[in-house]
Amino acid sequence: MATATSAEKSASTTRRRRRVRRRVPLVEYLRLGARPYLRAHQCTSCGARFFDRRNACANCGGREFRNARVRNRGRVKAFTIVHRAAPGILVPYVSAIVETDDGMSVRSNIVNCEPSPERIRLGMKVRLTTYPIGVDDEGTEAIAFGYEPV
Repeated sequence: MATATSAEKSASTTRRRRRVRRRVPLVEYLRLGARPYLRAHQCTSCGARFFDRRNACANCGGREFRNARVRNRGRVKAFTIVHRAAPGILVPYVSAIVETDDGMSVRSNIVNCEPSPERIRLGMKVRLTTYPIGVDDEGTEAIAFGYEPV
């Protein structure tokens, strides 16, 4: 397990002390609020759902979409424990594909759980959670999402 350097600890402490003036989601499809959720674009012709904006449905070619709320609970469909990452990324961590209770596949990290094969398993029930990843000089706090065991 990686140990944070004194510079990383100092930077982390500095970030926490900054006054948060507003919160923004790290990705466009994360909706913040009292009960955060993910929002997909759903094809009105075939029902296929996508997180990224589309001009046409990859499934049927349809061109009209509506916003669809993705269920917050699901199960781990696939996962890997990452032991090597870019500089500044603490390892190990769990990268996973979660299948939500309404059938959407979401690529995410499993958080609030020890990253070991004894703690993570296929089919494990999880729920959406959010967490801060940093605050800029203007007080804007970036919020990411992950899934945690239920």
